[in-house]
Amino acid sequence: MPNRRGIKFIWGPARGLLRGVPERHALLALSVFTGVLCGLAAVLLKLSIHYIQDGLAHLAGGNRMLYLFFPGIGMLLSLLIVKYIVRDNIGHGVTKVLQAVSKNESKIKRHNTWSSLVTSALTIGFGGSVGAEAPIVYTGAAIGSNLGRYCGMSYRGMTLLLGSGAAGAVAGIFNAPLAGVLFCLEILLFNMSMSGVLPLLLSSVSATLVSTLCLGSVSPFAASVEPFSMRNVPFYVLLGLFCAVLAVYFIRTTLSLEDRLGRVKNPFMKWAVSAVALGVLIYLFPPLHGEGYNFLGPLLRGGALDGGAETPLSYFFDQAWTVPVFFLLVLLLKVFSMTFTNAGGGVGGTFGPTLFMGAIAGFVLAATINLVKPGLVPVSNFVLVGMAGLMAGVMQAPLTAIFLIAEISGGYSLLVPLILTSAISYGVTRLFEKYSIYTKRIAASGELLTHDSDQAVLTLMKSDSLVETDFTVVRIDATLRELVVAVSASKRSIFPVVDSKNRLQGYVSLSDIRKDMFRTDLYDTRHVYNYMISAQEYIRPDESMDSVMRKFEKTGAWNLPVVGENRQYLGFMSKSRIFSAYRNELKDFSQD
Repeated sequence: MPNRRGIKFIWGPARGLLRGVPERHALLALSVFTGVLCGLAAVLLKLSIHYIQDGLAHLAGGNRMLYLFFPGIGMLLSLLIVKYIVRDNIGHGVTKVLQAVSKNESKIKRHNTWSSLVTSALTIGFGGSVGAEAPIVYTGAAIGSNLGRYCGMSYRGMTLLLGSGAAGAVAGIFNAPLAGVLFCLEILLFNMSMSGVLPLLLSSVSATLVSTLCLGSVSPFAASVEPFSMRNVPFYVLLGLFCAVLAVYFIRTTLSLEDRLGRVKNPFMKWAVSAVALGVLIYLFPPLHGEGYNFLGPLLRGGALDGGAETPLSYFFDQAWTVPVFFLLVLLLKVFSMTFTNAGGGVGGTFGPTLFMGAIAGFVLAATINLVKPGLVPVSNFVLVGMAGLMAGVMQAPLTAIFLIAEISGGYSLLVPLILTSAISYGVTRLFEKYSIYTKRIAASGELLTHDSDQAVLTLMKSDSLVETDFTVVRIDATLRELVVAVSASKRSIFPVVDSKNRLQGYVSLSDIRKDMFRTDLYDTRHVYNYMISAQEYIRPDESMDSVMRKFEKTGAWNLPVVGENRQYLGFMSKSRIFSAYRNELKDFSQD
């Protein structure tokens, strides 16, 4: 097992600045510094997207036809940067952060401190239909991870700094410090002790202060919230159910479409198909352009959402009832535009599209209800609550959803409907989808950390580090005489049996040959294959510990052989070694 205990704290290149400072104290200072850097990164990303969009709008003038091509150009620029400069897959930022924690000891590559920021700014600035939140989370996590590695932090310290970076990124992009902390606790870091929450809080507050100082406190989600009314409770329940249906649709459609587009191996062919599809969608449905937040402003301030003058489908706005139909199509097609953007080489996340779709879902439902009885429900309230509802279902993070929307909108008066709708959406979605959009693929590979301490510890344990190789190997055609010589020279009671190509055939147990060990008359007539036992199960060196433990439980064995390709013998794995490693890992995992 890698040494994650951090018993001796080494500051590496930074030892001159923080010589002799205990890690738990140094974490607090580093978390503040991480938050400042993440706040600056969030500001840079916001400004980059804004200036690119403004520049393109000036270039296009009133020519809407150019918006058929702008998104594809942004995707191509991102594709070229990733393919020829970064040379690494940087998509699905939040999922990559989860994998770094569970598989790579919280280490994230240095280029991720800037690569996601640059490529997502180009992607979204040119009109890619994705969100900036996942790339900035990946950037923030990379800042924290690399700062921790630079300072020689232990695994736990580096993981906390990674989480501090992610929390600071969310807080900086939304000016919502509490949401940043909850995002980490619900999605990224599990079984966090109270002392571990403090660095997240410091980083989130620092990032929020930096973002506010640079950009002010004005939020794109500022809303005209109407007082909560008990008579609207049934409609909020209906909104929760609607969001749950959409969450299942979002998760399944996104992953299915990604798999289909993934079959196109040529990246430039995939870009061409995706760019054409995305350009057409944005031309017909302008709200799909970019993050889409600018289309939500009128709704949140109690105005009307009208895109009829900007789309060839203007006939949808001739009648009042066709407006919800148009935006229902926008709602359903956002998943496709988002997936086309990412598949075509763009870099962006699902966080933003989730908020956008939730807002549109709230609008569609409220507009439909008000068509039946005008003024029955407040549209702006339903837009906000819809954002939380869909976020709770898609990301399966209800607390993050509730407090993020409350913080960014100033809508704490809507806390009751936010809780009600988010809880219903989360609960119903879980009936059909056990995992979130971020964790479904990781869970299928058995690499997901969970709130279950046992499962989380097993995920962190690496099976290849538990292989024992000090067993004496014997050939299958060796005589009893040769076997006795091997026994006398070994401290083990098991002897793996291989053929001439080192392929495992089985093993011999000392208890099975004890009765014949002193019968010299059998030494040259009996052979290893006369005593050999076939293994009940085999373990692969890269197999998940969850799968390994199931095999031990199924067979009841105390030792199981480890084999590579073509059943090449590599060693054995024992329960006692696993239990010892598990105990050490659990101590570190639970360390306060």
